[in-house]
Amino acid sequence: MRYTFLDFEFDSNNLILSKNGDDIDIRPNEAKLLALLLSDSTQVFSKDAILTKVWHDKVVSEQAVFQNISHLRAVFGNSAIKTFPKRGYQWQLNTSQIQTAVITEPRSVNITTTTIKAKPIATMPLTQKIGANATSDINSSDIFKVGPTEKKPMGFYALLTSLLVVFATAILILFPHSSDKVAAPAAISIAYIPFTQSLSNNTIKLADDEFFDFTELPQLSPLHFETSIESEYPKLADKHPLILTANVRTYNSLTYLDFILKGPITDWRGQLTGSSNQAVISKLKQHLSQDYIYDLLMSPQSLEIRLAKLSIAHKSKPNDFINLGKLAMLYIQMEEFEKAMVMADKLANFAIEAQNTQQLGNALLLQSEILTRKELFELSSEKLASAISQFKKINDAKRLADAWFAQSWLDHQNKNYNAVKASLLKSAQLSLQVNDILRELDALTYLSVLAYKNKQATDQYLYLQQAERKMKAYNLPPYHFAKIPFHYAIFAQTPADKEPHFKQVLDFTKLTPDHWVAQSSRKSLLQYYLDENRLAEAKALIDNLSVTTTSIDSPQNSYLKTLFAQASKQTKDFNRLAKRTFEQAQLSGHRNLSLDVALLLCSDNNDSENYDFYSQYITEHAGENWRRYNKDKLLTLNL
Repeated sequence: MRYTFLDFEFDSNNLILSKNGDDIDIRPNEAKLLALLLSDSTQVFSKDAILTKVWHDKVVSEQAVFQNISHLRAVFGNSAIKTFPKRGYQWQLNTSQIQTAVITEPRSVNITTTTIKAKPIATMPLTQKIGANATSDINSSDIFKVGPTEKKPMGFYALLTSLLVVFATAILILFPHSSDKVAAPAAISIAYIPFTQSLSNNTIKLADDEFFDFTELPQLSPLHFETSIESEYPKLADKHPLILTANVRTYNSLTYLDFILKGPITDWRGQLTGSSNQAVISKLKQHLSQDYIYDLLMSPQSLEIRLAKLSIAHKSKPNDFINLGKLAMLYIQMEEFEKAMVMADKLANFAIEAQNTQQLGNALLLQSEILTRKELFELSSEKLASAISQFKKINDAKRLADAWFAQSWLDHQNKNYNAVKASLLKSAQLSLQVNDILRELDALTYLSVLAYKNKQATDQYLYLQQAERKMKAYNLPPYHFAKIPFHYAIFAQTPADKEPHFKQVLDFTKLTPDHWVAQSSRKSLLQYYLDENRLAEAKALIDNLSVTTTSIDSPQNSYLKTLFAQASKQTKDFNRLAKRTFEQAQLSGHRNLSLDVALLLCSDNNDSENYDFYSQYITEHAGENWRRYNKDKLLTLNL
């Protein structure tokens, strides 16, 4: 039996799940559980029944059921499966069954569709789009898809066997009129800033082809765009939602390209190596021809969906270094460090086979980060030293700056402030050599923070002031200057002392209210007002969101509204907002925010009905850092 719901299709016989035609990785037991729930969406399946039918009475705990339900909700949305306390679980989404007639001789295929009415959802939040393109998938193959209720004539010569008949039928369903010309997929429209070439005044322009429609933005430079991206991109986004820029350099007869492709949701970065400008441009076009990249750039994605798409891309192009590196970084973000290390090791092995020094250095840098996150500092330092050695071979100052930046944290763990200072000044100097303003400022402001952590009062202000002077000299947009009062707030001893600094941050970010430093300051300021019972000021901050922020319905803003509803004892609003925020955060890949909201809901005595779901979510997804920060709250709830 095949089932369709939302953009998904599930083959319960072969346990294959796909979305918009692309297969999605799903664990065998999750697939069996999904098949069971879909087999009768009118039934509430108890935990015992699920254990019997899915695990066939193998000795496993009830936690296995919770985990698999949670994984399925992460893929389909929380509203897909409803929890009935002390009874079990029930499928909720509108679902269609597709039955295909058995073919014994060449003839047309009759496809019938049965619609199953979904039940009302009472307790779990509704799956909703975030923005106009939240669940859209940019896939040129979509234009060839046929809906489940359509009947298509076969129109093909009789084949000799039933197997070939089935194959031919599938071809005809996708391409129903062999005599008609099928329109080619539209070219991908990308605006680009002419690439700069180091050590010369030359710029590189891009030519259109059958896959890409490029629009030149000659009024911008890569450096200006990178340092002003938060303020420049919104001005261009309506007309040019995708903007590409890059830097190109040559060293020892090889060409290195460092690119950024900015989209509405995030950006996509990578490095490519070739024998010439033409070679790296060709590799860039080949890499950017992958449809899933635009999915990730154009619409919010949960971590699980991102992982599925990256995994499919990796299987399709296993030697694409950039995809492999992104997969490793996503596993790091999800704190699945063993899987991240497997991907980083694979990247290193491929790089060695291809004699690609750039990507070998990148792999070693990833390995070092994974080991640091696992607090294996000595091993991390060894990997970092090897990465530095590789980047020196190709004179890659940017990646060397990144490596020395990472080394500063290892120095901090060794309680060696002089080494911390030396590492970060080296990172700043390398960045300055290649005119990488953002890396230089990051090194100086981070040195200020680590000086504070090491009780070096003189240095903490010295390097923060140095960063501010450089911002002025570089004539940067105001949102960069917001980091100065933000750091002063870090240094302040009491919440009352922090308040004026957070207010100054919000002044600096009036034109870029969704920048991370503004979001963080707004959250800290609201929490301070709530702690002090200054509800009028808290309400003013919430009311101002609709005026100051461009994404009023973002999960971060919804979270602030949730906190205010809880503090002002608006129980109905709190439950509604909390569940909505949880879903928004999940769908957009904000794992820690999802955990924060789950913790709020577990703390709410009025919503015990879904306690098992949110507590299980915390059990499965909470990382060490988040647990450490919320230790007291978790102990109170016995989590």
